[in-house]
Amino acid sequence: MVRIVMCAITFALLSTHLQAADQEAGKNLYLNNCAQCHGPTAKGMASFPSLAGRDASYLKSRLETYRAGERVGANSGLMIPNARNLSDEDITNLSGFISQNFK
Repeated sequence: MVRIVMCAITFALLSTHLQAADQEAGKNLYLNNCAQCHGPTAKGMASFPSLAGRDASYLKSRLETYRAGERVGANSGLMIPNARNLSDEDITNLSGFISQNFK
């Protein structure tokens, strides 16, 4: 029973997170900063990974990790400078936009 309640709470929090995202702001950030490497449909290009199909919480966590300057993969050296100046709101908008529009 506790597990069901925890799942429901987690789902509610993620839903609120996605609803709070400004889709237009996320779209602008993606097109102006991310699409050059991750592609216009977020399916990745060359060594840049696909973001399509990723949920908002995963994307948010990764962007926060890069913003903190932590290395988590071969492209960390490219992502850290790109994420460094993202605000919490930017990260919410980006992760919400990507997760909702590139499935």
